[in-house]
Amino acid sequence: MNLSKINFYSENDFILEDEAQYVSWIENVIVSEGKSLEEISYIFCDDEYLLKINIEYLDHDTYTDIITFDYSVGKILQGDIYISTERVRENSETFGVNFDEELRRVLIHGVLHLSGYKDKSVEEAARMRSKEEEKMKLFHVEQS
Repeated sequence: MNLSKINFYSENDFILEDEAQYVSWIENVIVSEGKSLEEISYIFCDDEYLLKINIEYLDHDTYTDIITFDYSVGKILQGDIYISTERVRENSETFGVNFDEELRRVLIHGVLHLSGYKDKSVEEAARMRSKEEEKMKLFHVEQS
């Protein structure tokens, strides 16, 4: 039985390897922000799937790597985070990082939004990027 309050779903063929490691990391990030977890669902999808959501719910006719629906109350985090794995792959190539690193950045970007961080202004975006860097360091890859 899955007792985690962090769920991963896929609307495409993407499979997240070693979910338990990601769950542990995300839970640590939430605690490090002084928040608690109700439930977070990650939904991996392709560009077209996320574009439809962007148009329908946000009235934005653009591709994006992530859309976060925040249902949090106070310090208790709850939300749905949609991630286009196609966009993450393209961005990883654009920014010269590997796919897994870019995926971790996007995964935690959603959690930071749920934690109250914004990225609309230049200052907010800089703060968000700084927080992403800080939280990425909490992810420990086991060396075999």
